[in-house]
Amino acid sequence: MTVDFHTHTFPDKIAAATIEKLSRMAHIHPFTDGTAEGLKNSMADAGVTYSVILPVATNPRQVAGINRAAAAVNDREEGLISFGCMHPDLENWREELDQAARLGLRGIKIHPAYQMVDQNDIRYLRILERAGELELIVVTHSGLDIGYPDADQCAPEKIADAVRQVGPVKLIAAHMGGWKQWEEAEQLAEFPNVFLDTSFSTGSLTPRTAEDAPSQEPELLQEEAFLRLVSLFGVHRILFGTDSPWSDQRESIRWLQALPLSGEDRAAILGGNAQRLLRL
Repeated sequence: MTVDFHTHTFPDKIAAATIEKLSRMAHIHPFTDGTAEGLKNSMADAGVTYSVILPVATNPRQVAGINRAAAAVNDREEGLISFGCMHPDLENWREELDQAARLGLRGIKIHPAYQMVDQNDIRYLRILERAGELELIVVTHSGLDIGYPDADQCAPEKIADAVRQVGPVKLIAAHMGGWKQWEEAEQLAEFPNVFLDTSFSTGSLTPRTAEDAPSQEPELLQEEAFLRLVSLFGVHRILFGTDSPWSDQRESIRWLQALPLSGEDRAAILGGNAQRLLRL
């Protein structure tokens, strides 16, 4: 079983415009059209059994609708598992988290850079605390963001500070713990409830145009640095993710398959760990 723990889709009516906007912001090429159907076609091509969709609320008014739409995806779309979302400025954050649990959502996504609040702000701490009580997994963007290069709200040290202050919660620090801040991400290894996903961190990025290539080709994790993080955290805390549509699922799998890992370890990263976390 292969599980992609980090993907994105958008409602059909806004997918094309959203993908175009984000692609221009980040100067990178998308590998799907941003729809659920486009993701399922990618999965079929790559041999992915399940994809976890991680929606992001950029304002508090979006949260309730996104969470209900996520529950609908889980009811009707085979192979797709949508998490919910949360925004730190939502006034009824507790009630909405409780509702997410009642809807059967397995977790939520937060994005401090997009939401412009530091990860260790009290508004996030209370969300993490309650999510842990409800046994909701929390996925957070970690490190810098290609679309907002100066945003530092979710630097690894802020994530570490947040985890120290809250009760037990399964927290997935996306992008191998801190995009473009991978050395700093090593400090997260001391927390046994913090997992990493591999999204947008391996292989290479595909520029949107030839003109984008010279200045917009960020260096991703090389094999040695990637394996160091795997060793520090332990294979059991590494989850395969692509950030689809921004990385190609098939090529991301091939990159992992080429690493000097045992078959057992490779299988754990590609799906076994996610299968355990999601109780599939």
